[in-house]
Amino acid sequence: MDHTGLLIDAFDRIREVVHATLDDLDEKALTYRPDADANSIAWLIWHLTRVQDDHVAGVAETPQVWENDGWDQRFDLPFPSGQIGYGQSSDDVAAVTTDAELLLGYHDAVHAATVAYVKTLSAEDLDRVVDENWDPPVTLSVRLVSVVSDDLQHAGQAAYVRGLFERRQGS
Repeated sequence: MDHTGLLIDAFDRIREVVHATLDDLDEKALTYRPDADANSIAWLIWHLTRVQDDHVAGVAETPQVWENDGWDQRFDLPFPSGQIGYGQSSDDVAAVTTDAELLLGYHDAVHAATVAYVKTLSAEDLDRVVDENWDPPVTLSVRLVSVVSDDLQHAGQAAYVRGLFERRQGS
């Protein structure tokens, strides 16, 4: 497998966990929080997708799917459109109330944009420095692996919260 296939496989795995986690969930399950300050499934999926959209669009130098395709309008969240979830309050987490179909639509659109971008990359592109604010500077390969890592962690957290909800419901 080459670098492109490896990266696409990693992003496909995120998509698979997102789909499995959201399968047949209603709003009550999507907004369930194990305690008052915990993250909900809806927020976790929204956040991981926003991070992927933001970070991949940043390195690809393309518009984010969020605003470019009108997802920000469809979600109609009560905070700035550019928000991706970092540093949000418990109240902000609670404000992400939507259905699984909307979350899946946005995630699938971001996944498609990510895969399209990854298909354009050469092995040499992965060595390009994309962020000089760190020591050592961040290369494209490091940024993409960071997105995969962050997204998989949040997808796993969402799956875990789903399990907690189902146990609480007796499912």
